[in-house]
Amino acid sequence: MKLFDGGRAPNPRRVRVFLAEKGISVPLVPVDMGAMEHRGKDLISRNPLARLPVLELDDGTILCESVAICRYFEELQPEPALFGNSALGKAQVEMWQRRLELNFLFPVAQAFRHIHPAMKEWEVPQVPEWGEVNKPKALDFLALMDAELAQREFAAGDGFSIADITGLVALDFMKPARITIPEELTNVLRWYGALKARPSAAA
Repeated sequence: MKLFDGGRAPNPRRVRVFLAEKGISVPLVPVDMGAMEHRGKDLISRNPLARLPVLELDDGTILCESVAICRYFEELQPEPALFGNSALGKAQVEMWQRRLELNFLFPVAQAFRHIHPAMKEWEVPQVPEWGEVNKPKALDFLALMDAELAQREFAAGDGFSIADITGLVALDFMKPARITIPEELTNVLRWYGALKARPSAAA
């Protein structure tokens, strides 16, 4: 088994944080995204979408998409449960993971991809106006999260989950996307601090 990894890019990092929380070690194959190695023949033969991460199992089976890879490891090693425990808990984790991915990580990523000069060769055409439009979308969702986090410790309840991993990665990615967390979102800042304090955040 080996994991083709893209360094500090958000989606590869989500899997590394998940594995760190599980205490699972998987051999990494570094892919230099800055040198466009993810668009090379070797990677595309495994994932035609030319995206990371990619997990290759011992029998040659390929798994792509960060949350799908995480679900695979959740089934292999159920504890600690990062996709919820009960039927309700699993549904709540799924709900908040999906909300954080679509309404927060996605607009942050769009802002970065369409505004940051380093992405000019990646995002063709780069549309700065679209990047700017996505900044307030991310902040609007953070305001919603701030109200939610007044009621609980983590994104989907009282336990850390894959939803928090998505939140952590998106919050960290705000800096290169040139978005600042508003000071008045004290619950978000508390949550962010707690996530950053976990050893897995260094993965």
